[in-house]
Amino acid sequence: MTRVQTVILAGPTGSGKSQLSLAVAEALGGTIINADSMQIYRELLVLTARPDADAEQRVPHRLFGVLGAHEPCTAARWRRMALTEIAVSHAAGRLPILVGGTGLYFKALIEGLAPVPPIPHEVRVRARDRRAAIGGEAFHAELAERDPVAAGRIAPGDTQRVLRAWEVVEATGRPLSDWQRQGGEHSTLDVFKVLLAPPRAALHAACDERFRRMIAKGALEEVRALKDLDLEPDVPIMKALGVRELLAHLGGTAALEEAIIAAQTATRRYVKRQSTWFRHQMSFDLVLDRPDAGMMVNVFHGWRGRLTGHG
Repeated sequence: MTRVQTVILAGPTGSGKSQLSLAVAEALGGTIINADSMQIYRELLVLTARPDADAEQRVPHRLFGVLGAHEPCTAARWRRMALTEIAVSHAAGRLPILVGGTGLYFKALIEGLAPVPPIPHEVRVRARDRRAAIGGEAFHAELAERDPVAAGRIAPGDTQRVLRAWEVVEATGRPLSDWQRQGGEHSTLDVFKVLLAPPRAALHAACDERFRRMIAKGALEEVRALKDLDLEPDVPIMKALGVRELLAHLGGTAALEEAIIAAQTATRRYVKRQSTWFRHQMSFDLVLDRPDAGMMVNVFHGWRGRLTGHG
């Protein structure tokens, strides 16, 4: 079975992954493949800090802005798309470089996912209707009766995951935790994993400045256009950092400066959760405290040499 050398560049929001991945892709002849759950949506170019036209001209970029706001993107769906793009990149003689901050995507790519059958549309509708009828807490309690293991792992406020677990047991008659114990398909990837983890103070300052730049570039207008789509409040794109806070401003319940400060605070909290997840859920071949393309390229060459017996 052919093994495909692949790079993962992970890190929290605002750590500098995009700039680092661009420099590394140019040095190694790579294709940058999105592994961020919000950059996959086309409606939020500014607010998700998607690569701009100049970056996309310098090296190939894939899976950025490929879904509409109403489309959910599960880890399983992203994995299928990512494996396709990895294969296309490999066939073209380019190095696949997966870049993002969505740890679950990386975990799904490397470890595979439970082989849960497709969930019928009517079951998805029934799950949402049930949750709307009885409320989030009661719905989570109902899940706990049917799949206590999954419910114990998922917070009541994590709507998407709670719905997913409920849908699985409803559609298959088996708890999601049972399916997960079966494990997933084996990966055919040889993965060089890099974590970009700047010091907390520097990261927080970068995130604060980053959000103000987004406002200057038109983030508020993006959220206004998103609001006009009249989406359900629990679709994934509505959870993008800054959306809730800017909607509050547009709805007249917060001044713009209040919304900016609230979004900055929410971003710092999210960054902390991302950093904790990466520390405890993944191991890495290289950890960088600042974007250092030269270091990353050199260590990658050493890793590849050892892998091929030429190191």
